[in-house]
Amino acid sequence: MVSADFADRPLKKLCLFDVDGTLSLARQRASPEMFQTLRELRKKCVIGFVGGSDLVKIAEQLDTGEGNFLEDWDYGFAENGLTAFKLGKQLPSQSFIQFLGEEKYKKLVNFSLIYIANIDLPIKRGTFIEFRQGMVNISPIGRNATIQERLDFQALDKEKGYRRDFVAALKKEFPDYGLKFSIGGQISFDVFPEGWDKTYALGRVADEQFEEIHFFGDKTYEGGNDYEIYSDPRTIGHSVKNPDETIRILKEIFLQS
Repeated sequence: MVSADFADRPLKKLCLFDVDGTLSLARQRASPEMFQTLRELRKKCVIGFVGGSDLVKIAEQLDTGEGNFLEDWDYGFAENGLTAFKLGKQLPSQSFIQFLGEEKYKKLVNFSLIYIANIDLPIKRGTFIEFRQGMVNISPIGRNATIQERLDFQALDKEKGYRRDFVAALKKEFPDYGLKFSIGGQISFDVFPEGWDKTYALGRVADEQFEEIHFFGDKTYEGGNDYEIYSDPRTIGHSVKNPDETIRILKEIFLQS
């Protein structure tokens, strides 16, 4: 039985969404059609986003420009749920640096910067390591790459496996750190403590006892940053190729007149 917070929803179900590639194209704002579909969906069930990025970046993609974008969502999970909101109010957070400690973190960063320096890419930009509340995000090309540069790197990475090999090197170098590595988006991968993947968000909603939890994501293959929550027995997973497919599935399952 869900709480009084969601008693007005006809369906006692929760729909959770990855952001990049699921609600919007990578690092771009979601379309007006997506916003409208989500507004209609929220009338029927509870909705939330689960992104690996920090809240500032997610806001750039999900902000409609009509006030605080968090008010358009029942749940907001940035950094896989380490930064979390319920009905616009922030929940207690966790810290990656407290988990790992400064000395181990320094070794991880130093190794990664040296590894990046030795990767021969056609171009490199800036912000190769981005420190976040619940993880670090590492990008061989740099997060300041333009949209076209991101697309070019993504195609090259599929051929050469830069991120795959980088992750393998980190696993070999730091086998006792208790870390997981998840490739997501176009240009980077996340590093976080075991258990702090997107399934972390499921623990945040356990008290509501939803009849079903549906998850929508595009990186649902093993090694992708949606894989764990997509394949978790607590969720009904939907693998999508792009935001248009997300809309189509939502209409088929929840929004048929």
